Formats: sequence, C-alpha cells, structure tokens
Amino acid sequence: MTATAPTTGIRFGSPGAEAVHLCVDMQRLFGPGSPWAVPWMEKVLPAVAELAAAHAARTIFTRFIPPADGDAAFGSWARYYAAWPQMLRDRLPAEWLELAPPLARHVPPARVFDKPLYSPWHDGGLDGFLRKAGISTLIVTGGETEVCVLATVLGAIDRGYRVILVADAVCSSADPGHDAAMRIYDTRFGQQIETAPLAELLDRWRA
Repeated sequence: MTATAPTTGIRFGSPGAEAVHLCVDMQRLFGPGSPWAVPWMEKVLPAVAELAAAHAARTIFTRFIPPADGDAAFGSWARYYAAWPQMLRDRLPAEWLELAPPLARHVPPARVFDKPLYSPWHDGGLDGFLRKAGISTLIVTGGETEVCVLATVLGAIDRGYRVILVADAVCSSADPGHDAAMRIYDTRFGQQIETAPLAELLDRWRA
C-alpha cells in the first residue's frame, strides 16, 4: 500500500457531537478467501477497529449486499453479476456478508445500514437517520478508496455533510487507483473533504 497523496489534516475545527464514524463495507465479503478479496483490508482493519472501539456508539457500518439471484440484478448490474455469478446471494456463503469480526463486536451500540449498490444514499434511509440525529460531519473509513468510499463521499458532499477521510484507514485493491483517488480528494475537494491520519483524528475527536 502506498500513500503518495498528501493528507491535509483537520482544518475546519475539531469533530464533535455532530460527527459520526461511517465505516464503508469492511465485510468478510472483501476479506481473505473471497473472489472480491481486498488485500489491504487486513492492513487497515486495526486502524478502523481502533476508531470503532473509541466511538462505538457513534459508529455506523455499511454492508454491500449483492442481489439474491441473477434475475434481481438490473441494467448494467446484470452484466456485472454475469461476470461474478458466485457472488450472488443464492450461491454466496451467508457469513461472508457479515462485518469483519473485530468490527462486528461493536454492534450494538454501533449501527448497520445495508445497501445493494456502491452508494449508501440510494434509498434515503441513511440520510434520514443522520438528519434526525443532528449529524453534520462524517468521518469515513473502509473500502474501496475509489469505488464504494468514493460513492459514499461524493453523495455526502452533495448532501452538504462535512467529510473527514481517515487516510490510513481506507483501502483498495490497487495502489494506482487508491493514490489517484486520494489526490483527487485533496486537490479537487479541498473545501469539502479533509484527509487526516488516525492519530490526529483520535486526538481531535473527543465527543
């Protein structure tokens, strides 16, 4: 794993009671032994687990849930799952949908939101929950940096959330994609995304 993109640090004030930790898709589905295994996930898992342990009641996990079968896949997703039929739920070991064990132990009080797409904003449920809870800041971890994390972050920006990306707690399957995404976060979204290492985030987030 490389980290060629600079981290900008927390620049717009310390996160407080209006912040939650939003962890993206850290599931067994992307762990060792899966066709979708993300090798870096094991490297960043301790950092994600440390943040979840520090703020369990203010942590939300998303889980990527594939369709039940090929007939349930629509549009270009039908082509996608035709290439990955073993990842449909009628063939997939059910335990692969679960969170990685170091994270699952924090539920509850941590919460889980399931999603069938890269983005967690598809049905309004997550946004509605956050608005009702008075949340304005999302501290984002998980994977993959340039896929589901990207969809999560861009959707959060569109909805006006402050986004803090924990630079050493996101992962990808490929260095070039990760590095390119991190550069884009830092250079194109400077007023809407802050990137900071876990140590700085833990030091600044006291709520």
